Amino acid sequence: MSISRIEFQPGTSKVQQIVSALTQAIDEGLLSPGSKLPSVREMTLVLGVSKFTLIEALDRLRGQARITSSQGLGYFVASRPMTAATAPVDLLPNDLTSVLRRSLIGASAALRPGGGHLPEQWLEASTLRASLRAVSRSPLLRLTGYGDPAGYLPLRQALQRKLAAQGLDVALEQITTTSNTVQALDMVLRLRLRPGDTVLLDTPCYFNFHANLALHGVCVVTLERTAQGLDVQALEALLGTHRPSVYLTTSVLQNPTGHSFTPAQAYELLELTKRYNCHIIEDDLYGDLHPEPPPRLSTLAGLDHVTYLSGFSKTLSANLRVSFVVTSPQMAANLTHMKLMCGGITCEMLEQTLYSMLADGSYHKHRKRIVHRLMSAGARVAAGLQQVGMSLSVPYTGGLFIWATLPPGLDAERLAQAGLKQDLVLAPGTLFGYGPQLTRCLRFNVAHTDDPQVMAAVQSVLFTAD
Repeated sequence: MSISRIEFQPGTSKVQQIVSALTQAIDEGLLSPGSKLPSVREMTLVLGVSKFTLIEALDRLRGQARITSSQGLGYFVASRPMTAATAPVDLLPNDLTSVLRRSLIGASAALRPGGGHLPEQWLEASTLRASLRAVSRSPLLRLTGYGDPAGYLPLRQALQRKLAAQGLDVALEQITTTSNTVQALDMVLRLRLRPGDTVLLDTPCYFNFHANLALHGVCVVTLERTAQGLDVQALEALLGTHRPSVYLTTSVLQNPTGHSFTPAQAYELLELTKRYNCHIIEDDLYGDLHPEPPPRLSTLAGLDHVTYLSGFSKTLSANLRVSFVVTSPQMAANLTHMKLMCGGITCEMLEQTLYSMLADGSYHKHRKRIVHRLMSAGARVAAGLQQVGMSLSVPYTGGLFIWATLPPGLDAERLAQAGLKQDLVLAPGTLFGYGPQLTRCLRFNVAHTDDPQVMAAVQSVLFTAD
């Protein structure tokens, strides 16, 4: 079997042109399945290219499963022709809640005022890319081995300094890195809970809390979180009746309400949970977005009563998923052991990248810019939502989210369904908990909503449904 000469064109590599020509010949049946290609020497003479150029093209075709090779025998057209690509079968749940959750993190061009992260144009992509490039060239990057099971040591030292600046003095062995905060939470829950235990949650709260706890087979009790914090009397009654072993909460800029516990609210909460021996897991993923954050629960109560989780996916990049747990020394040692046993060793390249941004001050500068921009955008979004008839359950004081209540007669789920038809992804209150009061609530992402096109789309959906 012979191959035809190729009239190489400038502007495209010869390797790619050889790949394209042979692919076309195979697809059109000019090179039949199972047939042997000419020798490398013959093909280089016919095509007028070097052996290295030809071998690279053949390696690409082999990687695409269009040809095969056998030592000493040469190259052959694959016996099985490539099948046409078909759309994957969608086996995921297709109820409204599941569809909205996927849409909130998807990669489509839809407008996402209900999303959970910053828009890409708000992020310091050039700084992040420069840090990644620098780390990839660094001799400190270990490419052929696992990293430190507890996490990259210089990063943990930088985190230790960061925590000290917010009033939490911890030993280095109390810090364990994880790939993301959901993994951190899951690991902590596996060590602290047994099936049948009871866990206390705020309502509303981040929807993954409910999903994760369901996997652990525990009982969940909830208490409404408002602008006044938690109803202390209701909290004490719930603690006394259900005896939850863990309270999972966010003390600063809670998702979805944007609420932060005041020091007075925090002291009441800590006094009660200590009295009833209820351990607190504090998710502080959004704290760096607060312009003047109040003290965290872990700072006020210490790490015997509070386990602290945080990360950088909301401030740096949703794809730079470096998080960490701060807890008692023995619990931290147990977490490190679990990372080893479950294959959860974290990516040292990402950890070194984050360390370089913490160490050179670029993260601090970026965080300050984001906080300032959020405060400005939040004021405009809050005013715009109120102008179209919504009320704010929690006054906006910073951060990513505004929790809004719809005018009477409107249903958040129906608005979300209508929005999907217009490529507008909203986040109805029923994503974040259960109860009739949530059917009239929507979570708005300040950064994504501060856009005339988004506000016009929201207003259009509201007036259409009214």
